[in-house]
Amino acid sequence: MSAASCLRSKDQFLCSICLDVFTDPVTTSCGHNFCKNCINEHWNMNVPSWCPICKEVFYTRPKLRVNTFISEMVSQFRQEAQQKASSSSSEQQAAKPEVLCDVCTGTKLKALKSCLVCLTSYCETHLEPHLTMSGLKRHQLMDPVENLEDRMCMKHDKPLELFCKTDQTCVCMLCSVLDHKTHEFVPLKEEYEGKKAELGRTEAEIQQMIQRRRLKIQKIKESVDLSKEAANREIAEDVQVFKSLIKSVMISLNELIETIEEKQRTTEQQAEDFIKELKQEISELMKRSSEVKQLSRSEDHLHLLQNFSSLKAAPPTKDWTEVSVRPPSYEGTVVRTVTQLEETLSKEMKKLFEAELKRVQQYAVDVTLDPDTTNPHLILSDDGKQVNCGDVKKNLPDNPERFSPCISVLGKQSFSSGRFYFEVQVKRKTEWDLGVARESINRKGEITLTPQDGYWTIVMRNGNEYKAGNYPSVCLSLKFKPQKVGVFVDYEEGLVSFYDVDAAALIYSFTGCSFTEKLYPYFSPCPNYGGKNSAPLIICPVNQTE
Repeated sequence: MSAASCLRSKDQFLCSICLDVFTDPVTTSCGHNFCKNCINEHWNMNVPSWCPICKEVFYTRPKLRVNTFISEMVSQFRQEAQQKASSSSSEQQAAKPEVLCDVCTGTKLKALKSCLVCLTSYCETHLEPHLTMSGLKRHQLMDPVENLEDRMCMKHDKPLELFCKTDQTCVCMLCSVLDHKTHEFVPLKEEYEGKKAELGRTEAEIQQMIQRRRLKIQKIKESVDLSKEAANREIAEDVQVFKSLIKSVMISLNELIETIEEKQRTTEQQAEDFIKELKQEISELMKRSSEVKQLSRSEDHLHLLQNFSSLKAAPPTKDWTEVSVRPPSYEGTVVRTVTQLEETLSKEMKKLFEAELKRVQQYAVDVTLDPDTTNPHLILSDDGKQVNCGDVKKNLPDNPERFSPCISVLGKQSFSSGRFYFEVQVKRKTEWDLGVARESINRKGEITLTPQDGYWTIVMRNGNEYKAGNYPSVCLSLKFKPQKVGVFVDYEEGLVSFYDVDAAALIYSFTGCSFTEKLYPYFSPCPNYGGKNSAPLIICPVNQTE
């Protein structure tokens, strides 16, 4: 039997006067049942007598008859209620706090039941009168609880047995027929079961929310771990790159030093050879000087004359007048070395840019042109991948999204987070604009391609002049004329970079940007100038560099 049906069965055995289970039930002549004592007291106070339920007036007090059927049913109901109470008490004994008997003196025993009429808790011994005495049998017993006063209606001093759904409060039986008679009621247990089920659902939802947040924490930790691994990998790669660059620089520096030192060694060797030769001549000259001095001291006329001719054969000597040791020249040595180093670094830089380009190409997105934003002079291909400027202005609705009179168009796709990359062929063009633009840009009248106005672009003019759309604009010096331009955006990082795809070279980067709106790819093929600039801008599929 369900809880609701059990409560309805109990309602059938309630006296409408005391609102408790019948005690000595009797039936009036109008067919309604009451406790014998309750109806007699009612009639003693009300003359003439009348039925509390149907209001029938009895000018002569009716003779009351015991309703044996109701008496047997009430007796059976009480026994079942006591068994259920005992069973429920044993099941919930461990879970409930221990309540002591209010009657025991000295050592208090554990209470077995609490009486909602007496507002007292009783042990098994002191509960006996409530189970045997007719006057106490009408009292409502329940599992022992503390603070019994809180379970009584403060206005009617009756147990709170019903729940008023209208006022969302617990009420007694008298409240239901007096103060809340038009309201909707359910037994406390029924509302309890409903609220308990609701709490169960709430707890399940809370547990799901907790689980989702735990999973989010796990994902964040995993993201941090992946980020840390990527950072360590990047540091290792960058350290290797710089080690390679430092090695190249040190090799060039050592070669430069070796060249200078070799020149210095050559100079020193030359000086040593000169000095050696000079010393040899000095030795020969000193020997001849000695011979001349010795002969000049001779007093013998014949001897001096006979030996004088031999002095004429003097040893050969070099004319040292123009001979000198000049410091070596180093002009051009450093320049040549730095030039060679620049070539080496350029090769390394090309490798770096190729690696960087390969990384950003991983964020390639499929971009198509949006006809609703197209200037009426522009011609779009059927697949939305090509755009060029025609000679005839088409009759198109001047919707707010359309550029006019600027020869421009946006991509259909918008981006408000993450990273994205796309490539555009600019071959055979003499003018073009490329980049990204925020959603709220001005599309009517003259526009200024600056970040302040919501545009992050580079432009080409006059066939070979490149500028970054900034204020003031930045002139770009490019070694090669780009045939295909890659555009990369990191929304959170605030970065917009442009690449020469074929040369794997960085053209320009806008850094420190603050994006708060959707970003759209921006294209302008510029006027065709009588066919000189008629080649289209073509959005190309991204083929990652090897």
